[in-house]
Amino acid sequence: MDLLKQSYAHGSSPLPPNAAASQYHVYLFGGNISKSLSPLLHSILFRANSASWAFHLTETTDGNIFRKQLDDNTCIGTTITMPNKVSFGLLLDDLTEEARMIGAVNTSFIRLDKSGQRRHIGTNTDCIGIRDSILYRMPDAGTTAKGRPSMVIGGGGAARSAIFALWRWFGSTEIYIANRLKAEVDALIAFFQSTAPDITLKYLATAKEAATCETPYIVIGTIPNDIPREAGEITCRQICDTILCRKNKGVVLDMCYLPSPVTYLYTNGKGNGWAVIPGTEVLVRVCIAQQILWLEKDVNKQGVDDAMSAIWKAVNQGESGPKASKI
Repeated sequence: MDLLKQSYAHGSSPLPPNAAASQYHVYLFGGNISKSLSPLLHSILFRANSASWAFHLTETTDGNIFRKQLDDNTCIGTTITMPNKVSFGLLLDDLTEEARMIGAVNTSFIRLDKSGQRRHIGTNTDCIGIRDSILYRMPDAGTTAKGRPSMVIGGGGAARSAIFALWRWFGSTEIYIANRLKAEVDALIAFFQSTAPDITLKYLATAKEAATCETPYIVIGTIPNDIPREAGEITCRQICDTILCRKNKGVVLDMCYLPSPVTYLYTNGKGNGWAVIPGTEVLVRVCIAQQILWLEKDVNKQGVDDAMSAIWKAVNQGESGPKASKI
């Protein structure tokens, strides 16, 4: 519950004694979110905590609509997805350290200042979902991974969250980046040089480099599960294959879960003897972290189990949305 304790650095609780029975509302803001799995998961988690709160989708990129909703006293928090993770964060009253260093916000919660005024705090729970998914499967990973390199596949926003998690909680000495475009990696390196200069990032350009570098202990995929077609995509796949064939196996986590959590990276990692974690687990643990900030208590085990079962069933029955993951 360190997440909850740290949240109080931004103010005190806004919840009354009968908060669970109150008619509070949480909103998801983003583009193309009609088939989001967040309503399914949050309804399960609210119910597990006996909270009669409602979760709503607001498909918009309009910051004015977002800010107006925050001003409603029944709004107890929001979840923010693409393409709003950067722009909407600027409209909040404050940001946590994670949000500042990653440069993106996917969650807002409320704390009261000394005069009792509501303050909307932005944070990033994507990185916490990554951390908790790994530690649940491998409780000793925080110690085992320390002092060893890790690898992230991709160069977008999800890659930022993965890099932060590997640096902050797993003590990675160096983080390799495999990506189809070097320009994206250059931009990623430049970004972290400005927000977290202690993070050491290295671009793997060829499979030959992957064959000679120290084997990473944690590998995190942040790209869609598409068949590689362009030269950069093919090289990136070759780099991943080379790494997974190395000795000294560790853990593979693929954040992509649509159209199926059983991705190429997941299957290849498992086939080569790595411990594997599907993206569905990350999404559930992202939602759990959000619930802790809103409800100010942990989710019971039955709620977690129900959410895990529900999302696995949903994605495997084709009830989910677009091909790339959106959390």
